[in-house]
Amino acid sequence: MGKRSKIAQEVFDIAEPVAEKMGFELVDCEYKKEGKDTYLRLFIDKAGGIGIDECEAFSRAVDGLIDEGTESDADFFEVSSPGLTRPLETESDYRRYIGEKADIKLFKADNGSKRFTAQIAGADDCKVLFRMDDGSECEVALSDISKATRHIDF
Repeated sequence: MGKRSKIAQEVFDIAEPVAEKMGFELVDCEYKKEGKDTYLRLFIDKAGGIGIDECEAFSRAVDGLIDEGTESDADFFEVSSPGLTRPLETESDYRRYIGEKADIKLFKADNGSKRFTAQIAGADDCKVLFRMDDGSECEVALSDISKATRHIDF
């Protein structure tokens, strides 16, 4: 996030208060060309996950506002859940999943490794605290994390 196009940011700003009013978190917005078509996608979430009926209701609630308030000329408009393995990028992403495990990839090795899986123990001041399987903890700056996703055991 933070890498949104101008139109995606405009749409995000319009849709975010609507999402909050409906009890959702607007996670991200993307406006991008895929082949010959342009897609406008909004990603919403809430504790316990998002269902198709909620995506539909949010889509109806913001569609007209987006048409009136932006210069979006998207061929397709979609509202979706970000999915189980959505990237964790912000402090609030990490705080939402405190107590859960995450798969972490660092830009450069720390203690000889660029990758690890650990429980999220906390997040603040642009840092994330991880609890390793052996009980030890390590603090990592958000800027040092290349990629992070929730760890899913099947």
